[in-house]
Amino acid sequence: MLLAGIDIGTLTCRLLIGRVSEDGRLTEVHSDRRILRLGEGVDRDHLLRPAAIARVVETLRDWRTVINSHHVDAQIAVATSAVRNARNREEFLGRVMQEVGFEVEVISGGEEARRTLLGIRSGLPAGVTTILGLDIGGGSTEFILDRPGHAPVMHSIEIGVVRLTERLLTQDPPAPDQIRAARELIMKETEQIKPVLGTLAGTTLVGTAGSITTLAAMAQKLSTYEPLRIHNYRLSLDTIRALEREILGRTKAQRREMPGLETGREEVIVAGVLILRGVMETLGFTEGLVSDLGLREGILLDLAAHRRRSNG
Repeated sequence: MLLAGIDIGTLTCRLLIGRVSEDGRLTEVHSDRRILRLGEGVDRDHLLRPAAIARVVETLRDWRTVINSHHVDAQIAVATSAVRNARNREEFLGRVMQEVGFEVEVISGGEEARRTLLGIRSGLPAGVTTILGLDIGGGSTEFILDRPGHAPVMHSIEIGVVRLTERLLTQDPPAPDQIRAARELIMKETEQIKPVLGTLAGTTLVGTAGSITTLAAMAQKLSTYEPLRIHNYRLSLDTIRALEREILGRTKAQRREMPGLETGREEVIVAGVLILRGVMETLGFTEGLVSDLGLREGILLDLAAHRRRSNG
Protein backbone atom coordinates (compact mmCIF):
# COMPACT_ATOMS: atom_id res chain seq x y z
CA MET A 1 0.00 0.00 0.00
CA LEU A 2 1.12 3.55 -0.72
CA LEU A 3 1.04 5.79 2.35
CA ALA A 4 1.96 9.37 3.27
CA GLY A 5 3.12 10.54 6.68
CA ILE A 6 3.97 13.95 8.11
CA ASP A 7 5.91 14.52 11.33
CA ILE A 8 5.36 18.05 12.66
CA GLY A 9 8.26 18.53 15.04
CA THR A 10 9.42 21.33 17.28
CA LEU A 11 12.31 22.18 14.95
CA THR A 12 11.76 20.21 11.74
CA CYS A 13 8.76 19.08 9.70
CA ARG A 14 9.19 15.90 7.66
CA LEU A 15 7.21 14.31 4.85
CA LEU A 16 7.51 10.70 3.72
CA ILE A 17 5.55 8.95 1.01
CA GLY A 18 6.36 5.27 0.98
CA ARG A 19 5.16 1.86 -0.13
CA VAL A 20 4.70 -0.76 2.58
CA SER A 21 4.76 -4.36 1.38
CA GLU A 22 2.68 -7.21 2.81
CA ASP A 23 5.63 -8.34 4.91
CA GLY A 24 6.00 -4.85 6.41
CA ARG A 25 8.97 -3.53 4.46
CA LEU A 26 8.96 0.19 3.71
CA THR A 27 10.31 1.63 0.47
CA GLU A 28 10.64 5.40 0.11
CA VAL A 29 8.87 6.97 -2.87
CA HIS A 30 9.26 10.66 -2.01
CA SER A 31 10.52 12.62 1.00
CA ASP A 32 11.08 16.18 2.11
CA ARG A 33 12.04 17.99 5.30
CA ARG A 34 12.13 21.60 6.30
CA ILE A 35 13.52 23.32 9.40
CA LEU A 36 10.59 25.56 10.41
CA ARG A 37 11.08 25.91 14.20
CA LEU A 38 7.40 25.66 15.12
CA GLY A 39 8.42 25.48 18.78
CA GLU A 40 10.12 28.88 18.81
CA GLY A 41 9.35 30.49 22.18
CA VAL A 42 7.08 27.66 23.39
CA ASP A 43 9.35 26.83 26.33
CA ARG A 44 8.97 30.39 27.62
CA ASP A 45 5.30 31.24 27.11
CA HIS A 46 3.70 27.94 26.00
CA LEU A 47 2.32 29.56 22.86
CA LEU A 48 2.88 28.79 19.19
CA ARG A 49 3.79 32.07 17.50
CA PRO A 50 1.79 33.32 14.50
CA ALA A 51 4.85 33.47 12.23
CA ALA A 52 5.84 29.90 13.13
CA ILE A 53 2.30 28.64 12.55
CA ALA A 54 2.24 30.40 9.17
CA ARG A 55 5.53 28.73 8.13
CA VAL A 56 4.17 25.29 8.95
CA VAL A 57 0.77 25.86 7.32
CA GLU A 58 2.46 27.06 4.13
CA THR A 59 4.66 23.95 4.05
CA LEU A 60 1.71 21.64 4.71
CA ARG A 61 -0.16 23.30 1.87
CA ASP A 62 2.77 22.49 -0.44
CA TRP A 63 2.86 18.91 0.80
CA ARG A 64 -0.89 18.48 0.35
CA THR A 65 -0.34 19.07 -3.38
CA VAL A 66 2.52 16.54 -3.44
CA ILE A 67 0.47 13.91 -1.58
CA ASN A 68 -2.53 14.38 -3.87
CA SER A 69 -0.32 13.87 -6.91
CA HIS A 70 0.78 10.46 -5.61
CA HIS A 71 -2.79 9.16 -5.05
CA VAL A 72 -1.93 7.52 -1.73
CA ASP A 73 -4.12 4.89 -0.06
CA ALA A 74 -3.99 6.64 3.31
CA GLN A 75 -2.20 9.45 5.11
CA ILE A 76 -1.34 10.49 8.64
CA ALA A 77 0.03 13.64 10.27
CA VAL A 78 1.38 13.73 13.83
CA ALA A 79 2.64 16.54 16.03
CA THR A 80 5.02 16.23 18.95
CA SER A 81 6.45 18.30 21.81
CA ALA A 82 5.81 21.89 20.66
CA VAL A 83 2.15 21.29 19.90
CA ARG A 84 1.73 19.06 22.98
CA ASN A 85 2.90 21.88 25.24
CA ALA A 86 1.23 24.84 23.53
CA ARG A 87 -1.79 26.48 25.15
CA ASN A 88 -3.06 27.51 21.71
CA ARG A 89 -2.67 24.09 20.12
CA GLU A 90 -6.37 23.84 19.28
CA GLU A 91 -6.05 27.05 17.28
CA PHE A 92 -3.14 25.54 15.35
CA LEU A 93 -4.89 22.21 14.77
CA GLY A 94 -8.06 23.97 13.64
CA ARG A 95 -6.19 26.16 11.20
CA VAL A 96 -4.38 23.17 9.68
CA MET A 97 -7.66 21.34 9.25
CA GLN A 98 -9.46 24.35 7.80
CA GLU A 99 -6.72 25.58 5.45
CA VAL A 100 -5.00 22.34 4.47
CA GLY A 101 -7.41 19.52 5.30
CA PHE A 102 -5.06 17.52 7.55
CA GLU A 103 -6.35 16.10 10.82
CA VAL A 104 -3.26 16.16 13.00
CA GLU A 105 -2.79 13.63 15.79
CA VAL A 106 -0.96 15.08 18.80
CA ILE A 107 1.00 12.16 20.23
CA SER A 108 2.37 11.77 23.75
CA GLY A 109 6.06 11.34 24.48
CA GLY A 110 5.50 7.63 25.09
CA GLU A 111 3.62 7.16 21.83
CA GLU A 112 6.31 9.13 20.00
CA ALA A 113 8.88 6.73 21.43
CA ARG A 114 6.85 3.65 20.43
CA ARG A 115 6.51 4.70 16.81
CA THR A 116 10.14 5.87 16.67
CA LEU A 117 11.15 2.36 17.74
CA LEU A 118 9.21 0.90 14.80
CA GLY A 119 11.23 3.11 12.46
CA ILE A 120 14.58 2.29 14.09
CA ARG A 121 13.90 -1.46 14.17
CA SER A 122 13.11 -1.48 10.45
CA GLY A 123 16.70 -0.63 9.53
CA LEU A 124 19.04 -2.18 12.10
CA PRO A 125 22.04 -4.18 10.88
CA ALA A 126 22.18 -7.92 11.50
CA GLY A 127 23.22 -8.91 14.99
CA VAL A 128 21.95 -5.80 16.77
CA THR A 129 19.23 -6.99 19.15
CA THR A 130 19.11 -5.19 22.51
CA ILE A 131 19.02 -1.45 21.85
CA LEU A 132 18.55 1.86 23.60
CA GLY A 133 16.96 4.18 21.08
CA LEU A 134 17.78 7.86 21.58
CA ASP A 135 15.65 10.45 19.80
CA ILE A 136 16.91 13.99 20.44
CA GLY A 137 14.13 16.27 19.25
CA GLY A 138 13.51 19.98 19.36
CA GLY A 139 11.42 20.00 22.52
CA SER A 140 12.07 16.65 24.17
CA THR A 141 14.35 13.63 24.13
CA GLU A 142 12.98 10.09 24.06
CA PHE A 143 14.71 6.99 25.43
CA ILE A 144 13.48 3.60 24.20
CA LEU A 145 15.00 0.45 25.71
CA ASP A 146 14.05 -2.60 23.65
CA ARG A 147 15.20 -6.10 24.62
CA PRO A 148 14.07 -9.40 23.07
CA GLY A 149 11.46 -11.06 25.27
CA HIS A 150 10.68 -7.90 27.24
CA ALA A 151 8.21 -5.08 26.80
CA PRO A 152 9.95 -1.88 25.64
CA VAL A 153 10.80 0.66 28.34
CA MET A 154 10.11 4.20 27.18
CA HIS A 155 10.87 7.50 28.88
CA SER A 156 10.69 11.09 27.69
CA ILE A 157 12.49 14.10 29.18
CA GLU A 158 11.58 17.71 28.47
CA ILE A 159 14.98 18.63 27.07
CA GLY A 160 15.37 19.16 23.33
CA VAL A 161 17.66 21.27 21.18
CA VAL A 162 15.27 24.20 20.76
CA ARG A 163 14.17 24.15 24.40
CA LEU A 164 17.74 23.96 25.74
CA THR A 165 18.97 26.65 23.34
CA GLU A 166 16.27 29.13 24.29
CA ARG A 167 16.48 28.36 28.00
CA LEU A 168 20.24 28.35 28.58
CA LEU A 169 22.38 28.76 25.44
CA THR A 170 21.43 32.31 24.53
CA GLN A 171 24.81 33.88 23.75
CA ASP A 172 26.71 33.49 20.48
CA PRO A 173 28.80 31.51 21.09
CA PRO A 174 27.41 30.32 24.46
CA ALA A 175 29.36 31.53 27.46
CA PRO A 176 31.21 29.01 29.69
CA ASP A 177 28.66 29.39 32.51
CA GLN A 178 25.83 28.67 30.04
CA ILE A 179 27.61 25.55 28.80
CA ARG A 180 28.17 24.43 32.39
CA ALA A 181 24.51 24.96 33.29
CA ALA A 182 23.40 23.00 30.22
CA ARG A 183 25.73 20.10 31.05
CA GLU A 184 24.43 19.99 34.61
CA LEU A 185 20.80 19.94 33.49
CA ILE A 186 21.42 17.18 30.93
CA MET A 187 23.29 15.05 33.48
CA LYS A 188 20.59 15.59 36.13
CA GLU A 189 17.76 14.58 33.80
CA THR A 190 19.67 11.57 32.47
CA GLU A 191 20.69 10.39 35.95
CA GLN A 192 17.01 10.36 36.96
CA ILE A 193 16.12 7.81 34.28
CA LYS A 194 18.96 5.38 35.07
CA PRO A 195 16.86 3.41 37.59
CA VAL A 196 14.10 3.11 34.98
CA LEU A 197 16.49 1.72 32.36
CA GLY A 198 18.41 -0.60 34.67
CA THR A 199 21.61 -2.31 33.56
CA LEU A 200 22.66 -1.50 30.01
CA ALA A 201 25.41 -4.10 29.60
CA GLY A 202 25.30 -5.52 26.09
CA THR A 203 23.00 -2.77 24.87
CA THR A 204 23.64 -0.87 21.62
CA LEU A 205 22.89 2.85 21.69
CA VAL A 206 21.01 3.82 18.51
CA GLY A 207 20.50 7.51 17.86
CA THR A 208 17.94 8.96 15.48
CA ALA A 209 16.67 12.39 14.34
CA GLY A 210 18.40 15.47 12.99
CA SER A 211 21.00 16.29 15.64
CA ILE A 212 22.59 12.85 15.58
CA THR A 213 22.42 12.40 11.81
CA THR A 214 23.92 15.88 11.37
CA LEU A 215 26.79 15.03 13.72
CA ALA A 216 27.40 11.86 11.68
CA ALA A 217 27.53 13.98 8.52
CA MET A 218 29.91 16.43 10.22
CA ALA A 219 32.15 13.61 11.44
CA GLN A 220 32.52 12.48 7.81
CA LYS A 221 32.72 16.07 6.48
CA LEU A 222 30.01 15.38 3.92
CA SER A 223 29.36 18.24 1.52
CA THR A 224 25.81 16.96 0.92
CA TYR A 225 23.58 14.75 3.02
CA GLU A 226 24.09 11.13 1.96
CA PRO A 227 21.62 8.79 3.73
CA LEU A 228 23.58 5.64 2.84
CA ARG A 229 26.69 7.04 4.56
CA ILE A 230 24.71 8.27 7.56
CA HIS A 231 22.58 5.20 8.25
CA ASN A 232 24.29 2.69 10.58
CA TYR A 233 27.38 4.91 10.89
CA ARG A 234 29.18 4.33 14.17
CA LEU A 235 29.78 7.54 16.09
CA SER A 236 32.32 7.30 18.91
CA LEU A 237 32.32 9.35 22.09
CA ASP A 238 35.81 10.58 21.23
CA THR A 239 34.50 11.89 17.90
CA ILE A 240 31.58 13.59 19.67
CA ARG A 241 33.98 15.31 22.08
CA ALA A 242 36.16 16.51 19.18
CA LEU A 243 33.13 17.83 17.29
CA GLU A 244 31.93 19.56 20.44
CA ARG A 245 35.21 21.43 20.78
CA GLU A 246 34.95 22.63 17.17
CA ILE A 247 31.29 23.63 17.50
CA LEU A 248 31.63 25.45 20.83
CA GLY A 249 34.59 27.46 19.57
CA ARG A 250 32.61 29.01 16.72
CA THR A 251 29.84 31.56 16.30
CA LYS A 252 26.66 30.67 14.41
CA ALA A 253 28.04 32.35 11.30
CA GLN A 254 31.30 30.40 11.55
CA ARG A 255 29.47 27.10 12.10
CA ARG A 256 27.67 27.54 8.78
CA GLU A 257 31.01 26.87 7.07
CA MET A 258 31.46 23.49 8.77
CA PRO A 259 31.05 20.57 6.31
CA GLY A 260 28.01 18.40 7.05
CA LEU A 261 26.09 21.00 9.07
CA GLU A 262 22.61 21.44 7.65
CA THR A 263 21.54 25.03 7.09
CA GLY A 264 19.20 26.05 9.90
CA ARG A 265 20.95 23.92 12.54
CA GLU A 266 23.88 26.26 13.17
CA GLU A 267 22.35 27.53 16.43
CA VAL A 268 20.80 24.35 17.87
CA ILE A 269 23.68 21.99 17.04
CA VAL A 270 25.36 23.24 20.23
CA ALA A 271 22.51 21.81 22.29
CA GLY A 272 22.49 18.67 20.14
CA VAL A 273 26.13 17.79 20.72
CA LEU A 274 25.89 18.64 24.43
CA ILE A 275 22.86 16.37 24.88
CA LEU A 276 24.43 13.48 22.99
CA ARG A 277 27.73 13.72 24.87
CA GLY A 278 25.97 14.09 28.22
CA VAL A 279 23.72 11.09 27.65
CA MET A 280 26.58 8.88 26.44
CA GLU A 281 28.84 9.79 29.36
CA THR A 282 26.12 9.49 31.99
CA LEU A 283 24.88 6.11 30.73
CA GLY A 284 28.36 4.73 30.04
CA PHE A 285 28.35 4.44 26.24
CA THR A 286 31.57 4.91 24.26
CA GLU A 287 29.90 4.51 20.86
CA GLY A 288 26.52 4.90 19.23
CA LEU A 289 24.93 3.63 16.03
CA VAL A 290 23.26 6.29 13.86
CA SER A 291 19.86 5.56 12.32
CA ASP A 292 18.50 7.59 9.44
CA LEU A 293 15.11 6.01 10.22
CA GLY A 294 12.85 7.06 13.07
CA LEU A 295 9.47 8.59 13.79
CA ARG A 296 8.70 9.52 10.17
CA GLU A 297 9.12 5.89 9.09
CA GLY A 298 7.48 4.58 12.25
CA ILE A 299 4.22 6.43 11.70
CA LEU A 300 3.91 4.87 8.22
CA LEU A 301 4.68 1.36 9.47
CA ASP A 302 2.18 1.80 12.30
CA LEU A 303 -0.49 3.09 9.90
CA ALA A 304 0.10 0.11 7.59
CA ALA A 305 -0.26 -2.34 10.48
CA HIS A 306 -3.45 -0.65 11.64
CA ARG A 307 -4.95 -0.83 8.14
CA ARG A 308 -4.07 -4.52 7.83
CA ARG A 309 -5.79 -5.26 11.15
CA SER A 310 -8.84 -3.22 10.15
CA ASN A 311 -9.11 -5.05 6.83
CA GLY A 312 -8.93 -8.42 8.52
